[in-house]
Amino acid sequence: MKTSLTLITLLLISFNFVPVATAGGTYQQPADFVNEVFDNTAPKPSVLWLKKDLKEQLSDILDHPYRGMRVRYWRQTDKDAARTAWILEETGKEKLITTGIVVNKGRIERVKVLIFRESRGWEVRHDFFTDQFKDAELQNNTQLNKHIDNISGATLSVRAVRKLAQIALLLDKTVQQK
Repeated sequence: MKTSLTLITLLLISFNFVPVATAGGTYQQPADFVNEVFDNTAPKPSVLWLKKDLKEQLSDILDHPYRGMRVRYWRQTDKDAARTAWILEETGKEKLITTGIVVNKGRIERVKVLIFRESRGWEVRHDFFTDQFKDAELQNNTQLNKHIDNISGATLSVRAVRKLAQIALLLDKTVQQK
């Protein structure tokens, strides 16, 4: 009996030292995403410098100050497309979610979660979620024109990806007006 109690106690103590499993991971490197989007002929990256009014709009979408001064993006322009690709990050609950977002003619063409670092909310990486963003565009300058369904238990991750989609559309609109 005493041996059993000792064994159980040791097992319980040892569980405290087992690292917590995370559902996150790197699903695709950002450079690989950009190459895939542009059929392995990715254009050179460009830089969008954020002026005060644009930075304020980004902060309004995020509900916190946007920290960067510039954003890198990739742009392809030809007679059939005016595509931009954006690698953007936002905090889910505690850690960053890295997404790749492609915008074509003011509409989202593709959203992909590239790197997910949280222990919960990983469901946002699946196509059943990201496909909801296809053909979404901005209305009222900052809101999506489509409703994005939430995922139970992943509310903060859903919110982060939705905000990044809004930002990508706003940044694309700014770039296309240049």
